[in-house]
Amino acid sequence: MQTITKYLALVALTLNIHIINAQDTIQNTKNQEKIESLKELKEKIKTEERNFLKSEVEAISKRLEKGEISNSEAEELKMEAAKKRALNIENRLAIVDNKISLLKRNENGYEYEGQERSLDIIRIGSNENTSESFIFIGDADDDKPKNRKYDRRTKSDFVLAFGFNNAIIDGENLNNSPYKFGGSRFFEMGWAWKTRVFENSNFVRLKYGVSLQVNGLKPSDNQYFVQNNDETYLEDYPIDLKKSKLSISNLVFPVHFEFGPSKKIDKDTYFRYSTSNQFKIGLGGYAGFNVGTRQKLKYMLDGERVKDKQKRGFNATNLVYGLSGYLAFGDTALYVKYDLSPIFNNQAVDQHNISVGVRFDVD
Repeated sequence: MQTITKYLALVALTLNIHIINAQDTIQNTKNQEKIESLKELKEKIKTEERNFLKSEVEAISKRLEKGEISNSEAEELKMEAAKKRALNIENRLAIVDNKISLLKRNENGYEYEGQERSLDIIRIGSNENTSESFIFIGDADDDKPKNRKYDRRTKSDFVLAFGFNNAIIDGENLNNSPYKFGGSRFFEMGWAWKTRVFENSNFVRLKYGVSLQVNGLKPSDNQYFVQNNDETYLEDYPIDLKKSKLSISNLVFPVHFEFGPSKKIDKDTYFRYSTSNQFKIGLGGYAGFNVGTRQKLKYMLDGERVKDKQKRGFNATNLVYGLSGYLAFGDTALYVKYDLSPIFNNQAVDQHNISVGVRFDVD
């Protein structure tokens, strides 16, 4: 029995020695790979800092061409940039050399985790003062500052608007509208681009884009819309309605001239104009086409709730166009739009859609 126990102990000891040796071999391989990676990183650091210096020198030259600085100021700025980048190279290389020395000293049984590279960096969001990308997933090295465009004259916004909707009928006062003021609403969602008009001023911007507008009309007095060939009119429903609503969806292309002050953000390698927390006025219009018209009726019949959805043309105008404007502070605006085109085609009396609400332009 004792002999068997000795043999088992000897086998276990031998296995442990093999495992330890294997772990050391794996660790040595890992450390060697890290050392080689760090050596490659040293060359990358030099190239990166030189590229940054090149971008800074180009930006200084552009400022000199525009007369913002003198020749002597430009040379002084270039010298300062060169000194800064030289020191950056020296310091960053020293850090990498120290890491290489640490790995060499501890090549057995020591796993070094603090590396220059790091994976799985995620960044979401963008504005006038940060990088151009909206979503980034990748290595930390790829997340380092890129050579920004010196002057970015165009930016984009997500547009969201909603509020009250109604119709102005020819020969009638808005107070006599057959549509409910609180119940009739509109919704708009789209994307807009904003471009600075002048080279050295951001006071005037051209804003253009694409939006989906949904205009809702809720008739009052238990009425609903009836289409009889080329005529569309309101008629009393034979039973009590819980809800009566006509929704007209249009795909439009708005264009506005936007006016207002902005703050200039001037950096070494780029500059931007920011309209955050600034007043602005937008005046313009839109044009597009109808993409769908639907009427929804809700009522009780024999004790049961009934929803009746009617998807048809209702003689809604196919080509829509109108005027719009907004008064904003920052990203939030009071928004007004008015259809110059009638709601329904070829009617005895024209009706024109009008909307008032709030609008959000989100970077």
